[in-house]
Amino acid sequence: MRIGVPKEIKNNEYRVGLTPASVRELVSCGHQVLVQADAGSAIGLSDAEYLTAGAELVTKPEQIFERAEMIVKVKEPQANECAMLRNGQILYTYLHLAPDPEQTAALVKSGAICIAYETITGAGGGLPLLAPMSEIAGRMAIQAGATFLEKTHAGRGVLLGGVPGVAAGHVVILGAGVVGTNALQMAVGLGARVTVLDKNVDRLRQLDLVFGNRISTIFSTTSSIEEAVLEADLVIGGVLLPGAAAPKLVSRELVSRMKKGAVVVDVAIDQGGCFETSHATTHANPTYLVDDVVHYCVANMPGAVARTSTFALNNATLVHALALANKGWKQALKDDAHLRHGLNVCQGQITYKAVAQTLGYAFVAAEALLD
Repeated sequence: MRIGVPKEIKNNEYRVGLTPASVRELVSCGHQVLVQADAGSAIGLSDAEYLTAGAELVTKPEQIFERAEMIVKVKEPQANECAMLRNGQILYTYLHLAPDPEQTAALVKSGAICIAYETITGAGGGLPLLAPMSEIAGRMAIQAGATFLEKTHAGRGVLLGGVPGVAAGHVVILGAGVVGTNALQMAVGLGARVTVLDKNVDRLRQLDLVFGNRISTIFSTTSSIEEAVLEADLVIGGVLLPGAAAPKLVSRELVSRMKKGAVVVDVAIDQGGCFETSHATTHANPTYLVDDVVHYCVANMPGAVARTSTFALNNATLVHALALANKGWKQALKDDAHLRHGLNVCQGQITYKAVAQTLGYAFVAAEALLD
Protein backbone atom coordinates (compact mmCIF):
# COMPACT_ATOMS: atom_id res chain seq x y z
CA MET A 1 0.00 0.00 0.00
CA ARG A 2 1.12 3.56 -0.64
CA ILE A 3 0.83 5.57 2.59
CA GLY A 4 1.00 9.36 2.81
CA VAL A 5 2.00 11.59 5.73
CA PRO A 6 1.23 15.28 5.14
CA LYS A 7 2.58 18.07 7.30
CA GLU A 8 0.00 19.17 9.88
CA ILE A 9 -1.47 22.60 9.19
CA LYS A 10 -3.69 23.29 12.19
CA ASN A 11 -2.64 26.32 14.26
CA ASN A 12 0.59 25.59 16.14
CA GLU A 13 0.38 21.87 15.41
CA TYR A 14 3.83 20.33 15.16
CA ARG A 15 3.04 16.65 15.68
CA VAL A 16 3.45 14.24 12.76
CA GLY A 17 1.46 11.14 11.84
CA LEU A 18 4.41 8.75 11.53
CA THR A 19 7.86 8.85 13.10
CA PRO A 20 10.87 7.57 11.14
CA ALA A 21 10.74 4.38 13.23
CA SER A 22 7.11 3.83 12.22
CA VAL A 23 7.97 4.47 8.59
CA ARG A 24 10.71 1.84 8.81
CA GLU A 25 8.21 -0.72 10.15
CA LEU A 26 5.81 -0.07 7.27
CA VAL A 27 8.56 -0.10 4.64
CA SER A 28 9.92 -3.38 6.01
CA CYS A 29 6.49 -4.90 5.38
CA GLY A 30 6.70 -3.93 1.72
CA HIS A 31 4.74 -0.68 1.78
CA GLN A 32 5.68 2.67 0.23
CA VAL A 33 5.57 5.75 2.45
CA LEU A 34 5.38 9.30 1.17
CA VAL A 35 6.28 12.02 3.68
CA GLN A 36 5.93 15.74 3.06
CA ALA A 37 9.22 17.59 3.44
CA ASP A 38 9.72 19.17 6.88
CA ALA A 39 6.72 17.28 8.29
CA GLY A 40 8.63 16.50 11.49
CA SER A 41 11.48 18.99 11.42
CA ALA A 42 9.93 21.26 14.08
CA ILE A 43 10.26 18.45 16.64
CA GLY A 44 13.70 17.27 15.59
CA LEU A 45 12.64 14.57 13.10
CA SER A 46 14.68 15.50 10.04
CA ASP A 47 14.01 14.70 6.41
CA ALA A 48 17.28 12.76 6.42
CA GLU A 49 15.90 10.43 9.11
CA TYR A 50 12.80 9.77 7.05
CA LEU A 51 14.91 9.05 3.97
CA THR A 52 17.08 6.65 5.96
CA ALA A 53 13.91 4.90 7.18
CA GLY A 54 12.88 4.34 3.55
CA ALA A 55 10.38 7.14 2.96
CA GLU A 56 10.02 9.11 -0.25
CA LEU A 57 9.98 12.86 0.35
CA VAL A 58 7.55 15.07 -1.55
CA THR A 59 7.25 18.83 -1.41
CA LYS A 60 3.51 19.53 -1.59
CA PRO A 61 0.51 18.11 0.28
CA GLU A 62 -1.35 17.77 -3.01
CA GLN A 63 1.17 15.11 -4.02
CA ILE A 64 0.44 13.17 -0.84
CA PHE A 65 -3.34 13.22 -1.26
CA GLU A 66 -3.15 12.48 -4.98
CA ARG A 67 -0.84 9.47 -4.74
CA ALA A 68 -1.50 7.85 -1.36
CA GLU A 69 -4.03 5.10 -0.74
CA MET A 70 -4.00 5.81 3.00
CA ILE A 71 -3.45 9.17 4.69
CA VAL A 72 -2.02 9.06 8.22
CA LYS A 73 -2.40 12.30 10.18
CA VAL A 74 -2.71 13.55 13.74
CA LYS A 75 -5.44 16.19 13.75
CA GLU A 76 -8.70 16.29 11.84
CA PRO A 77 -8.32 17.33 8.20
CA GLN A 78 -8.80 21.01 7.60
CA ALA A 79 -11.24 22.19 4.92
CA ASN A 80 -8.68 22.26 2.09
CA GLU A 81 -7.47 18.78 3.08
CA CYS A 82 -11.01 17.39 3.10
CA ALA A 83 -11.38 18.73 -0.43
CA MET A 84 -8.37 16.67 -1.55
CA LEU A 85 -9.69 13.36 -0.19
CA ARG A 86 -11.16 10.99 -2.75
CA ASN A 87 -13.57 8.10 -2.90
CA GLY A 88 -12.11 4.90 -1.43
CA GLN A 89 -9.07 6.59 0.13
CA ILE A 90 -8.36 5.69 3.77
CA LEU A 91 -8.01 8.50 6.30
CA TYR A 92 -6.52 7.43 9.65
CA THR A 93 -6.40 10.22 12.23
CA TYR A 94 -8.24 11.97 15.07
CA LEU A 95 -11.61 13.24 13.81
CA HIS A 96 -13.87 14.35 16.74
CA LEU A 97 -16.87 14.62 14.42
CA ALA A 98 -19.79 15.07 16.83
CA PRO A 99 -19.22 18.81 17.45
CA ASP A 100 -18.05 19.46 13.88
CA PRO A 101 -20.87 19.27 11.30
CA GLU A 102 -18.82 21.00 8.60
CA GLN A 103 -16.01 18.47 8.71
CA THR A 104 -18.49 15.60 8.86
CA ALA A 105 -20.31 16.84 5.76
CA ALA A 106 -17.02 17.24 3.90
CA LEU A 107 -15.89 13.70 4.78
CA VAL A 108 -19.26 12.26 3.75
CA LYS A 109 -18.98 14.10 0.44
CA SER A 110 -15.43 12.85 -0.14
CA GLY A 111 -16.38 9.16 -0.16
CA ALA A 112 -13.28 8.36 1.89
CA ILE A 113 -12.97 5.62 4.53
CA CYS A 114 -12.42 7.62 7.71
CA ILE A 115 -11.08 5.84 10.79
CA ALA A 116 -10.94 7.88 13.99
CA TYR A 117 -8.25 7.23 16.57
CA GLU A 118 -10.52 8.39 19.38
CA THR A 119 -13.19 5.70 18.95
CA ILE A 120 -10.96 2.63 18.46
CA THR A 121 -11.43 0.45 21.52
CA GLY A 122 -9.01 -1.84 23.35
CA ALA A 123 -9.10 -5.45 24.45
CA GLY A 124 -8.84 -4.39 28.07
CA GLY A 125 -11.49 -1.70 27.67
CA GLY A 126 -10.96 2.01 27.21
CA LEU A 127 -9.75 3.96 24.19
CA PRO A 128 -6.06 3.13 23.74
CA LEU A 129 -5.37 5.56 20.90
CA LEU A 130 -6.97 8.44 22.76
CA ALA A 131 -5.38 7.57 26.09
CA PRO A 132 -1.82 8.85 25.45
CA MET A 133 -3.06 12.26 24.34
CA SER A 134 -5.52 12.35 27.24
CA GLU A 135 -2.66 11.61 29.63
CA ILE A 136 -0.68 14.50 28.21
CA ALA A 137 -3.66 16.88 28.11
CA GLY A 138 -4.58 16.04 31.70
CA ARG A 139 -1.08 16.82 32.92
CA MET A 140 -0.87 19.97 30.81
CA ALA A 141 -4.23 21.18 32.14
CA ILE A 142 -2.72 21.75 35.57
CA GLN A 143 0.32 23.50 34.09
CA ALA A 144 -1.93 25.77 32.03
CA GLY A 145 -4.28 26.40 34.93
CA ALA A 146 -1.42 27.31 37.26
CA THR A 147 -0.04 29.77 34.69
CA PHE A 148 -3.34 31.50 33.97
CA LEU A 149 -4.17 31.82 37.66
CA GLU A 150 -1.35 34.36 37.77
CA LYS A 151 -2.58 37.94 38.01
CA THR A 152 -0.62 38.93 34.91
CA HIS A 153 -2.88 36.55 32.95
CA ALA A 154 -6.15 37.88 34.46
CA GLY A 155 -6.25 35.11 37.07
CA ARG A 156 -6.94 35.37 40.81
CA GLY A 157 -3.26 35.58 41.69
CA VAL A 158 -3.29 32.22 43.46
CA LEU A 159 -0.34 29.84 43.79
CA LEU A 160 -1.80 26.34 43.55
CA GLY A 161 0.53 24.83 46.13
CA GLY A 162 0.21 27.73 48.57
CA VAL A 163 3.02 28.45 51.06
CA PRO A 164 3.32 27.89 54.80
CA GLY A 165 0.63 29.98 56.47
CA VAL A 166 -1.39 30.48 53.26
CA ALA A 167 -4.00 28.03 51.93
CA ALA A 168 -3.30 26.09 48.75
CA GLY A 169 -5.41 26.68 45.67
CA HIS A 170 -8.52 24.54 45.15
CA VAL A 171 -8.59 22.42 41.98
CA VAL A 172 -11.89 20.82 40.95
CA ILE A 173 -11.71 18.04 38.35
CA LEU A 174 -14.87 16.99 36.50
CA GLY A 175 -14.38 13.38 35.42
CA ALA A 176 -12.12 10.70 36.86
CA GLY A 177 -11.06 9.09 33.60
CA VAL A 178 -7.65 9.33 31.94
CA VAL A 179 -7.66 13.13 31.73
CA GLY A 180 -8.94 13.56 35.26
CA THR A 181 -6.56 11.04 36.79
CA ASN A 182 -3.51 12.63 35.18
CA ALA A 183 -4.66 16.11 36.17
CA LEU A 184 -5.17 14.79 39.67
CA GLN A 185 -1.64 13.43 39.89
CA MET A 186 -0.15 16.75 38.82
CA ALA A 187 -2.36 18.82 41.13
CA VAL A 188 -1.56 16.64 44.13
CA GLY A 189 2.13 16.82 43.27
CA LEU A 190 1.96 20.62 43.37
CA GLY A 191 0.32 20.52 46.78
CA ALA A 192 -3.08 21.85 45.68
CA ARG A 193 -6.34 21.04 47.44
CA VAL A 194 -8.09 18.70 45.02
CA THR A 195 -11.71 17.63 44.55
CA VAL A 196 -12.63 15.12 41.85
CA LEU A 197 -16.19 14.38 40.76
CA ASP A 198 -17.47 11.39 38.80
CA LYS A 199 -20.58 9.22 38.51
CA ASN A 200 -18.56 6.00 38.75
CA VAL A 201 -18.32 5.23 42.47
CA ASP A 202 -15.95 2.32 41.83
CA ARG A 203 -13.53 4.68 40.10
CA LEU A 204 -13.78 7.16 42.97
CA ARG A 205 -13.09 4.32 45.38
CA GLN A 206 -9.95 3.37 43.43
CA LEU A 207 -8.67 6.94 43.56
CA ASP A 208 -9.41 7.13 47.27
CA LEU A 209 -7.36 3.99 47.87
CA VAL A 210 -4.39 5.51 46.02
CA PHE A 211 -4.52 9.13 47.22
CA GLY A 212 -6.35 8.83 50.52
CA ASN A 213 -6.94 12.07 52.38
CA ARG A 214 -4.85 14.07 49.90
CA ILE A 215 -7.99 14.41 47.72
CA SER A 216 -11.76 14.61 48.11
CA THR A 217 -13.86 12.29 45.93
CA ILE A 218 -17.46 13.40 45.33
CA PHE A 219 -20.27 11.66 43.45
CA SER A 220 -21.25 13.89 40.53
CA THR A 221 -24.69 15.49 40.65
CA THR A 222 -25.95 18.88 39.54
CA SER A 223 -25.80 20.05 43.15
CA SER A 224 -22.32 18.71 43.90
CA ILE A 225 -20.92 20.17 40.68
CA GLU A 226 -22.40 23.57 41.53
CA GLU A 227 -21.02 23.52 45.07
CA ALA A 228 -17.53 22.48 43.97
CA VAL A 229 -17.28 24.86 41.01
CA LEU A 230 -18.29 27.87 43.12
CA GLU A 231 -15.48 27.08 45.59
CA ALA A 232 -12.82 26.39 42.95
CA ASP A 233 -9.84 28.42 41.86
CA LEU A 234 -9.25 26.08 38.91
CA VAL A 235 -11.78 23.77 37.23
CA ILE A 236 -10.65 21.03 34.82
CA GLY A 237 -13.27 19.65 32.41
CA GLY A 238 -12.28 16.08 31.56
CA VAL A 239 -15.58 14.34 30.78
CA LEU A 240 -15.80 12.10 27.71
CA LEU A 241 -18.64 10.26 25.98
CA PRO A 242 -16.84 8.23 23.28
CA GLY A 243 -17.54 9.69 19.86
CA ALA A 244 -20.36 11.91 21.14
CA ALA A 245 -20.58 15.56 22.11
CA ALA A 246 -19.43 16.25 25.66
CA PRO A 247 -22.24 16.90 28.18
CA LYS A 248 -22.62 20.53 29.30
CA LEU A 249 -21.99 20.15 33.02
CA VAL A 250 -21.41 23.81 33.88
CA SER A 251 -24.00 26.34 32.77
CA ARG A 252 -23.40 29.91 31.72
CA GLU A 253 -25.30 31.03 34.80
CA LEU A 254 -23.03 28.99 37.07
CA VAL A 255 -19.92 30.44 35.43
CA SER A 256 -21.27 33.93 36.18
CA ARG A 257 -21.23 33.04 39.91
CA MET A 258 -17.70 31.62 39.99
CA LYS A 259 -14.87 33.44 41.74
CA LYS A 260 -13.55 36.36 39.69
CA GLY A 261 -10.23 35.37 38.17
CA ALA A 262 -10.91 31.64 38.52
CA VAL A 263 -9.67 29.53 35.60
CA VAL A 264 -11.51 26.95 33.51
CA VAL A 265 -9.48 24.45 31.45
CA ASP A 266 -11.90 22.59 29.18
CA VAL A 267 -9.97 19.53 27.97
CA ALA A 268 -13.24 18.20 26.49
CA ILE A 269 -13.29 21.01 23.92
CA ASP A 270 -12.39 18.57 21.11
CA GLN A 271 -15.86 17.10 21.67
CA GLY A 272 -17.56 20.46 22.10
CA GLY A 273 -16.60 21.16 25.71
CA CYS A 274 -18.39 20.58 29.01
CA PHE A 275 -18.90 24.26 29.88
CA GLU A 276 -21.67 26.20 28.14
CA THR A 277 -19.30 29.14 27.85
CA SER A 278 -16.56 27.17 26.06
CA HIS A 279 -15.46 27.67 22.49
CA ALA A 280 -12.29 26.35 20.89
CA THR A 281 -9.14 28.46 21.11
CA THR A 282 -5.62 28.05 19.77
CA HIS A 283 -2.11 28.04 21.20
CA ALA A 284 -1.62 31.44 19.57
CA ASN A 285 -4.60 32.91 21.47
CA PRO A 286 -5.42 30.38 24.19
CA THR A 287 -7.74 32.22 26.58
CA TYR A 288 -10.71 34.54 26.82
CA LEU A 289 -12.84 35.93 29.66
CA VAL A 290 -16.49 35.28 30.44
CA ASP A 291 -17.75 37.16 33.52
CA ASP A 292 -14.11 37.59 34.62
CA VAL A 293 -13.52 33.81 34.55
CA VAL A 294 -10.51 32.82 32.44
CA HIS A 295 -11.32 30.13 29.86
CA TYR A 296 -8.49 28.03 28.39
CA CYS A 297 -10.02 25.91 25.61
CA VAL A 298 -7.16 24.94 23.28
CA ALA A 299 -8.38 22.12 21.05
CA ASN A 300 -4.96 20.54 20.48
CA MET A 301 -3.29 20.89 23.85
CA PRO A 302 -0.76 18.04 23.30
CA GLY A 303 0.50 19.89 20.24
CA ALA A 304 2.40 22.19 22.60
CA VAL A 305 4.62 19.26 23.62
CA ALA A 306 4.67 17.89 20.11
CA ARG A 307 7.73 15.67 20.33
CA THR A 308 6.54 13.79 23.41
CA SER A 309 3.04 13.59 21.93
CA THR A 310 4.19 12.27 18.56
CA PHE A 311 6.14 9.38 20.03
CA ALA A 312 3.38 8.53 22.52
CA LEU A 313 0.78 8.58 19.75
CA ASN A 314 2.82 6.41 17.38
CA ASN A 315 3.22 3.81 20.11
CA ALA A 316 -0.55 3.41 20.02
CA THR A 317 -1.41 3.94 16.34
CA LEU A 318 1.25 1.91 14.54
CA VAL A 319 -0.27 -1.53 15.15
CA HIS A 320 -3.50 -0.57 13.38
CA ALA A 321 -1.68 1.28 10.60
CA LEU A 322 0.19 -1.95 9.89
CA ALA A 323 -3.04 -3.97 9.93
CA LEU A 324 -4.76 -1.58 7.51
CA ALA A 325 -1.75 -1.57 5.16
CA ASN A 326 -1.10 -5.33 5.32
CA LYS A 327 -4.70 -6.51 4.98
CA GLY A 328 -6.58 -3.65 3.36
CA TRP A 329 -9.25 -1.79 5.27
CA LYS A 330 -12.09 -4.26 4.79
CA GLN A 331 -10.20 -7.32 5.98
CA ALA A 332 -8.52 -5.43 8.81
CA LEU A 333 -11.88 -4.23 10.11
CA LYS A 334 -13.45 -7.66 9.70
CA ASP A 335 -10.65 -9.24 11.71
CA ASP A 336 -10.62 -6.71 14.55
CA ALA A 337 -13.81 -5.51 16.23
CA HIS A 338 -11.84 -2.89 18.17
CA LEU A 339 -10.47 -1.32 14.99
CA ARG A 340 -13.95 -1.57 13.46
CA HIS A 341 -15.23 0.76 16.19
CA GLY A 342 -12.93 3.40 14.73
CA LEU A 343 -14.83 3.55 11.44
CA ASN A 344 -16.81 6.81 11.59
CA VAL A 345 -17.46 7.63 7.92
CA CYS A 346 -17.32 5.19 5.04
CA GLN A 347 -17.97 6.02 1.40
CA GLY A 348 -20.66 8.57 2.14
CA GLN A 349 -22.23 6.82 5.16
CA ILE A 350 -21.99 7.58 8.88
CA THR A 351 -20.94 4.40 10.64
CA TYR A 352 -20.59 5.58 14.25
CA LYS A 353 -23.90 5.76 16.07
CA ALA A 354 -23.11 8.65 18.43
CA VAL A 355 -22.03 10.84 15.51
CA ALA A 356 -25.13 9.96 13.50
CA GLN A 357 -27.43 10.70 16.43
CA THR A 358 -25.73 13.97 17.33
CA LEU A 359 -25.64 15.36 13.79
CA GLY A 360 -28.88 13.90 12.43
CA TYR A 361 -27.51 11.41 9.90
CA ALA A 362 -28.82 7.95 9.16
CA PHE A 363 -26.66 5.36 10.91
CA VAL A 364 -25.24 2.48 8.88
CA ALA A 365 -23.46 -0.28 10.81
CA ALA A 366 -19.90 -0.90 9.70
CA GLU A 367 -20.63 -4.61 9.33
CA ALA A 368 -23.16 -3.88 6.60
CA LEU A 369 -20.52 -2.13 4.49
CA LEU A 370 -17.88 -4.77 5.11
CA ASP A 371 -20.18 -7.49 3.78
